[in-house]
Amino acid sequence: MITLLLLIIPLLGSGILLFTKNNSSALPRNIALISSVINLALIIYVGFTYNAQSAAAFDVNYPWISELNINFHLGLDGISLLLLALTGLLVPLIVLSTAKYSYEKANNFYALILLTEAALIGVFLAKDIFLFYFFFEAALVPVYFLAAIWGGKNASKVTFKMFVYTIFGSLFMLVALIYLYMQGQTANIQELTVTAKALSPATQGLLFWGLFVAFAIKMPIFPLHTWQPAAYTESPTTATMLLGGLLSKMGVYGLIRILLPLSPVGVETFALIGIILAIIGLIYGSIIAVQQDNIKRLVAYSSFAHMGLMAAGVLTGSLDGIQGALIQMVAHGINAVGLFFIVKIMYDRTGTRSLSALGGITQKAPALSVYFMIIMLGSVALPLTNGFIGEFLLLKSVYDYNAWLGGIAGLTIILGAVYMLRLMQRSMFGEINETTEKFTDVSGTEVAVLLPISIIVILMGIFPNVFLQLTEPAAQAILEMIK
Repeated sequence: MITLLLLIIPLLGSGILLFTKNNSSALPRNIALISSVINLALIIYVGFTYNAQSAAAFDVNYPWISELNINFHLGLDGISLLLLALTGLLVPLIVLSTAKYSYEKANNFYALILLTEAALIGVFLAKDIFLFYFFFEAALVPVYFLAAIWGGKNASKVTFKMFVYTIFGSLFMLVALIYLYMQGQTANIQELTVTAKALSPATQGLLFWGLFVAFAIKMPIFPLHTWQPAAYTESPTTATMLLGGLLSKMGVYGLIRILLPLSPVGVETFALIGIILAIIGLIYGSIIAVQQDNIKRLVAYSSFAHMGLMAAGVLTGSLDGIQGALIQMVAHGINAVGLFFIVKIMYDRTGTRSLSALGGITQKAPALSVYFMIIMLGSVALPLTNGFIGEFLLLKSVYDYNAWLGGIAGLTIILGAVYMLRLMQRSMFGEINETTEKFTDVSGTEVAVLLPISIIVILMGIFPNVFLQLTEPAAQAILEMIK
């Protein structure tokens, strides 16, 4: 029942918000914050009571379309729990980050955030392929409206492009899932792994591409990334945080949960192509990030590059690759939300996102400088920060798969340091100018967002085994399915 509550609470909160009539943003924000904090508390409780042997106790399985053997089936394992924890942590922080701002139709704004949370939780809990598909698509809808209604002047155009890309890719996935269902007469993911193994190599190859395209667009992976930089830049920061911190993780999760077990021969046959595309995107995104003057766009390309390395690691089909991707999803989600929020703070205080117009901020905002430094070091994977162990495992997995590709992927260490240190140096150090002379330090709710993110960056780096031990049994189980 507690598993179902994780879905019901944000849905209930969004329902209350939709019927809340209030001219200020305070009441809707507080309702959203309370709902998301309650969900976080439930996830923490689940985390303390969960173990791999008792995972079945968290299953929820009701007939949905009983004539077709399609069920409303939710379940939990270490992988799901890790991503639930990421969602449960980031949504309250994202809501809290809006505390100093007012929004038109604030009740709708915050209701959409909670609807996104509910859909994400559904994705990470679904054990039925059609339920997974439903939540996978549902997560995009509220973010689309957040970006289109409360975004910049070009938001409608760029978010429509994002919507079209994602829907187009998902059609391939839907066809692949319907075919699998027809072959196995079941929508249960676990049972379909047996069906998938009996398919011919050619059929599995087609399934691979049908599933891969959908997940590659969501992350995104080169060359299916062209919607991402503009969408991240034009969307309001809240939507950008949701996209970069959480929704992009659905693509990597889909590779692990759906693609690997349902197309094992396809992965074995075509993984090399996928890895090459992911590494091209990793290097390309990093090089473009180095050249950016728009700080929000710089962080967007940084996010694109990081997702490429995660995809490459998963496609190696190794324990190191899966484990590295899982811990890196959490690390990147936390770092991305922190970085986009810092970009928002800079923009609000200076009125510009131009890196060349900034400088000397550390003299005016020492606390912000400390938070920025910690989160930036996590992003460049400094040892003893949250980004290190995941990036290390991912690079090791790619190197073990192919030494040449591993060497090329390793350039991310250099390029990532270049664009992040450049961002830090040009914005925070140097001489104060007319743009930054009135810059004020962070306080109140800004500290309440940045402080826990900074603490987690450090704690994850010091205690990575907490996360690796949680997900290892489930990762091993997926590898057993594809043998």
